[in-house]
Amino acid sequence: MHRPNLVRSLRRTGALSAIALAVTVAAAGPAAAHAEVEAAGARALDQNVELTFSAESESASAGISKLEVILPKDITPQDITYEEGPEGWKFAPTGRGYTVSGPKLAVGEDAEYVVTVRQLPDAKELVFKTLQTYSDGKVDRWIELEEEAEGDGHGHGHPAPRLELKAAAPGAESVSPSPTEEPTTSAPSPGTASDEPAAEESPAEPVADNSKDDDGMPVAVPLGIGAVVLALGGGVWWFRNRASGSA
Repeated sequence: MHRPNLVRSLRRTGALSAIALAVTVAAAGPAAAHAEVEAAGARALDQNVELTFSAESESASAGISKLEVILPKDITPQDITYEEGPEGWKFAPTGRGYTVSGPKLAVGEDAEYVVTVRQLPDAKELVFKTLQTYSDGKVDRWIELEEEAEGDGHGHGHPAPRLELKAAAPGAESVSPSPTEEPTTSAPSPGTASDEPAAEESPAEPVADNSKDDDGMPVAVPLGIGAVVLALGGGVWWFRNRASGSA
């Protein structure tokens, strides 16, 4: 091969390699960002398990300011204890999970925090859908399930953080109350409150009191008045008869 042809061939090969590298980097860039949850050796029904969440920044102009997690079935916000996270960030329960938020992080800085779960449910894996909010209002939605996360076929989706669990330890039992537990209908024990009002006791029959009339006046009062009237009437009659006899 002549030297000019060799030079042109090397140049062409170098250009193609550079293009291939650029395409590879461009394709790998979006796929590299992700949100994850980790708990080494976690088993179903384990208690007081620390979960470490991390969310990578995808913005070149704004910092992460809030992460909202939608909890999987059988884990309630009351089961979660916030351990640590970015400086100034706070934990707040929501109707479907919780949020961890605070002052915006530096542009490009990833968010990481730790929570403790009172007990993991009896499951093979747990999915923690996460909404990642930036200081400019942009939201990354890490909510796609495995079959949805393929995106455009090149791994450009937003898969939800997923935690695989080992089988429960022998003898492990659930200690967390079931969120769908129906209220019991058994009769309440003595001294406990009940939805049904207590039966009113029949008042005791009043004892007859002959010392008062229907108006509540003692019987002796009218009898005394009657005696006085009779006495006065008799005195008047006696006085008149005596006056007539003297005349």
